[in-house]
Amino acid sequence: MKKTASKAKTKTMKKTAAKPVKTSSKAAVKPPGGAKKTPAAKAKPAAKAKGSERWNLRLYVAGQTPRSITAFSNLKRLCEERLAGRYVIEVVDLVKQPQLASGDQIVAIPTLVRKLPEPIKRIVGDLSNIGRVLVGMDLQETPIAQ
Repeated sequence: MKKTASKAKTKTMKKTAAKPVKTSSKAAVKPPGGAKKTPAAKAKPAAKAKGSERWNLRLYVAGQTPRSITAFSNLKRLCEERLAGRYVIEVVDLVKQPQLASGDQIVAIPTLVRKLPEPIKRIVGDLSNIGRVLVGMDLQETPIAQ
């Protein structure tokens, strides 16, 4: 089977056949392990209100390390809480597809890249500092005091 950047077939974190994990917003999400996309609501024009935009997020990881797993878990939780039904998460495993790192200029992992809504934003780390992630993704104006 030939793998491509847009249609890589991989296994889930439990090493089972790749099957989408259904969430409450009906967005299927698969954990780190290769390039995967999760469906969300149809894209809305950028001119619409900020609350109705579709979010296209790409998480770069290196295998199934604790930091990669934590980053995916934190991202999934944040998206369900703040963007329910309006997001797509693509997980790119750079161990399996290292050539994809140059496209988004990835120098550290895990790295989250927000493709849509524009402008493109990057956040490096396991996304455990929710206040910084919210500000970095433009979901909140000022950081939460911690």
